Amino acid sequence: MSEIEKRIRQWIRPEVQAINAYHVPLSEGLIKLDAMENPYTWPETMRDEWAALIRETDVNRYPDPQAATLTQALREAMQIPGDAGVLLGNGSDEIIQMLALALGGEQRVILSVEPSFVMYRMIAEFSGLRYVGVPLDADDFSLQPEVLLAEIAQHQPAVVYLAYPNNPTGNLFDIDVIEKVIAVAPGLVVIDEAYSPFTYASFMQRVGDYDNLVVMRTVSKMGLAGLRLGLLAGPAEWIEQIDKTRLPYNINRLTQVSASFALKHKQLFDEQTNRLRVERESLLAELASIPAVKVFPSEANFILIRLEQGDASETFDAIRAQGVLIKNLSNSHPLLANCLRVTVGTQEENAAFLTAFRRVYQP
Repeated sequence: MSEIEKRIRQWIRPEVQAINAYHVPLSEGLIKLDAMENPYTWPETMRDEWAALIRETDVNRYPDPQAATLTQALREAMQIPGDAGVLLGNGSDEIIQMLALALGGEQRVILSVEPSFVMYRMIAEFSGLRYVGVPLDADDFSLQPEVLLAEIAQHQPAVVYLAYPNNPTGNLFDIDVIEKVIAVAPGLVVIDEAYSPFTYASFMQRVGDYDNLVVMRTVSKMGLAGLRLGLLAGPAEWIEQIDKTRLPYNINRLTQVSASFALKHKQLFDEQTNRLRVERESLLAELASIPAVKVFPSEANFILIRLEQGDASETFDAIRAQGVLIKNLSNSHPLLANCLRVTVGTQEENAAFLTAFRRVYQP
């Protein structure tokens, strides 16, 4: 072992040494259907207006630390209750990290269901918190009420995360079970609505009905992934405390200006996401027609499938060789054995994926 390896082993926290970094695969030259992005770009007239706005934006001064203009635009666009507090983050990931810092402590627990968004576990672990993952039903990825409530009672988590719809499974959890979780949870319950543009279900209007409920959103899936902007809405008392862990000026000036501008054109993004909903239903039907493929219902902009024959990793590689990048989940969790996830793209992108998939998957 080299001297630098010895020093790293001595000083880098064991929790950090034990985990793998979040991997983002190279996608240059491929049809990119792996990251749940909106595939549509902006019309030229909108680009020109945005470019003129950026040209007038000075970056020699720090941005507004409270991002007041942007926060108000988000309140209106996402119909956040007027008495709710709002906290902005550099994507949802930073908000999850702020929650770990604010509610963390020796022997405190972060709890979520599995499989779900991997950053709940990763951020808990590298923040020195205990993470408890409660398995979903193996058949349909629904919540298991008795198991989930028992785990909450046993571990008394500081935070419970429930993605709604869930990633990577795409389903909506039973609202009655979620209400029971909120009622019995000793700490904070975070409903992660990253995929809200693709479903009518939401807890946003119920913020304030419970003293331990907050809702997390992002603008990434609606078509602004490159801006890295997320928000947390909830009782003002909670937001005030969590805000203390936010780094100064965490939302840069260009993001503030660009996101505020984009939200003035929300109708465009609504039209795009509605188009993706239509494409989702078409893609679901096409996949369901392929033999030996189990297709899971989705309320998000992606579809999870399980190959009932063959090997998912080999199929993933073969589809990639055809020029299409999707997500191989087969080794990410035992319940996702032989599973692949495809983002809903444009009609042309979806057709290219289906052509590649049918060509390489011959059960």
